[in-house]
Amino acid sequence: MKEHLVKYRPTDKLRSLISDNSLLLMVVSRFGISLGFGNKSVKEVCSLQNVDLTTFLAVANFISGKDYSDYNKLSLSSLMDYLKRAHTYFLDYNLPNIRRRLIEAIDCSGTDHVATLILKFYDEYVIEVRKHMEYENNEVFPYVENLLQSQNSIGKYRIHTFADKHNHIGDKLSELKEIIISYYPEKDNDSLNSVLFDIINCEQDLESHCLVEDLLFVPEVENLEREISDKLIQTDDESSTTSVLDDKKTDALSLREKEIITCVAKGMTNKEIADTLNLSVNTVTTHRRNISNKLEIHSSAGLTIYAIVNKFVNVDEVSCR
Repeated sequence: MKEHLVKYRPTDKLRSLISDNSLLLMVVSRFGISLGFGNKSVKEVCSLQNVDLTTFLAVANFISGKDYSDYNKLSLSSLMDYLKRAHTYFLDYNLPNIRRRLIEAIDCSGTDHVATLILKFYDEYVIEVRKHMEYENNEVFPYVENLLQSQNSIGKYRIHTFADKHNHIGDKLSELKEIIISYYPEKDNDSLNSVLFDIINCEQDLESHCLVEDLLFVPEVENLEREISDKLIQTDDESSTTSVLDDKKTDALSLREKEIITCVAKGMTNKEIADTLNLSVNTVTTHRRNISNKLEIHSSAGLTIYAIVNKFVNVDEVSCR
C-alpha cells in the first residue's frame, strides 16, 4: 500500500502527522491542543488534553485524504468545539487579516475603480460568510446540544434542514482570486502575490471546513436523530402495548368484579360490600381474590388507582380512610 494512503493511527507521533501534512497544524489548533507535545503519540496528547481520540483521528485522516470511514460514534461535542474554533479563526483573524493585506496591495484611494470593486466584492463576501457561520453557531449547534442533553425529544427542526441549504462558502473566494489574476494588472507586486497566496489557502481551508460539516458532522447528527426517534417509537410501542394489556385485563373482569372494585375504591370493607351487593362476605372475598389474580393488583390502594384510571369512579368518590 502506498504510504500516503496509510491512515494515521493512535500510536503515531503527533509531530509526524504535522510533518506529513502541514494543514493538520490547523486541525490541532481547532481541537484546542496546545503545542509543545514533543514526541508524544496522538493517543497520549489527546488523553492529556481531553480531546476525543476517535474524533481527532477521523478529522485528521479526512483532511489528509486518507480513509476515515471506519471511525464510528464520533463525539459531537468535540466536533462542534472544532467547528466553533474554526469559525472564530475565520471571522476574527483570517478574513480580517486578508482584508488588511488586500488594502495594502491594491490602490484603494478611490481613483482605481477596479481596486474599489475588488474590495467591495471581498467585503460582501465576508458578510455572507459571517451570516453563514453565525447561523450555525446560533441555530444548528444549539439544536444538536439540546439533542445531546435531552435525548427524549427532537421537535420540528432536523439537521437535513441545514444540510439541504448548506453551500460551500469558498466558491466566491475562488472567484475573487480569478478576478484579481485576470483583471488587476500589476507588475512586481509581491504584496499582491502574497495576499493571493493567502486567499488560495483560505479558499482551500474553507472548502475542507465545509466538507467536514457535510461528511462528518451532519451524518453523525442524523445518527443521533435516528437513535432518539427509535427510542421514542419504542417507548410509544411499549405504552401502547401496556394500554392494550390493561384493556384486556379490564375486559376479563365480570360486571360483579367491576362493582366490587368500585366499592373498594369508595373505601368499603368486605362486609359493607357484601351488604350493598347482597352477597355473603365469603363470596366477596372470593371475588377479590379472583380480581387480584386477573389484574395482578393485591392492595386496596392499587385497586383504587386502577378504578380511577379506568373511570370506574370519579376522584371525588374515592374514600381516603
